[in-house]
Amino acid sequence: MKWEGVMPAVTTKFTDDDKLDLDLFSKNILAQLDAGVSAIVLGGTLGEASTLTAEEKNILTKKTIELSAERIPVVVNIAEQSTKDAIVTARSAEENGASGLMVLPPMRYKSCDVETVKYFKDIATSTSLPIMIYNNPVDYKIEVTLNMFDQLLELDNIQAVKESTRDITNVTRIKNKFGDRLKIMTGVDTLALESLIMGAVGWIAGLVCAFPKETVAIYKLQKLGKIDQAISIYRWFLPLLELDINSKLVQNIKLAEAYTGLGSEHVRAPRLPLSGNERKSVISIIERGLETRPDLSKYNY
Repeated sequence: MKWEGVMPAVTTKFTDDDKLDLDLFSKNILAQLDAGVSAIVLGGTLGEASTLTAEEKNILTKKTIELSAERIPVVVNIAEQSTKDAIVTARSAEENGASGLMVLPPMRYKSCDVETVKYFKDIATSTSLPIMIYNNPVDYKIEVTLNMFDQLLELDNIQAVKESTRDITNVTRIKNKFGDRLKIMTGVDTLALESLIMGAVGWIAGLVCAFPKETVAIYKLQKLGKIDQAISIYRWFLPLLELDINSKLVQNIKLAEAYTGLGSEHVRAPRLPLSGNERKSVISIIERGLETRPDLSKYNY
């Protein structure tokens, strides 16, 4: 498991009668592979994890591994309410052939620092899979501090962080304290390029679901030191990327996927597709993005 490159946090595709749409899901995964992503992240916030059954998660994991044909790793998200359930989910992911885990802090209950560290450690010691800790205090109200990471890194399979504090200086703090021991994956689309320039080695991306080639181009160009070219694409991309930092990011990104032919608007209740002026506003952003979409053949990466 290499924690680097672009890793799409893919959406879960549903039919109009609320079943898994594996055909459309497969189309999107193949588009991600064709664009050159480094791994696939399943069942995250964008994947509507809280609404998926254990069986559906297993089906998606096995299908993604089949489609990737072991070309890239498959990472499964762990977002459970109890340590017991988290361990069961982690073990199922390993049995199904996943290459790594992305682990959120406990859901619903706001655990203290001691409880949070214990939760992560209990999961890590239950599996041999490498782990990325998802640090998103904005949305999940629990921050994994540097002192907590000090304790977590006592376990070899805790290897990376999805850095979503929305504080760009935190990338430097992590680098200063842990060097390369803790791989930093930026998790906020609107801070992605800035985070990569400051030391993040990868991007857990959202709008990549609809725009895989553009996302990979930005990553590759900055890695080659072609920052001006990366910025050129990134500035075009920013209005679309802002659809990710919104409470309706799932609906926003699924609408974008529908426009690019890589998905549909079907979401699982209680979510509902966008409507009214809200939908019109998002469509105007998507249509403007498509009208001004950069010609990637002009970039050398």
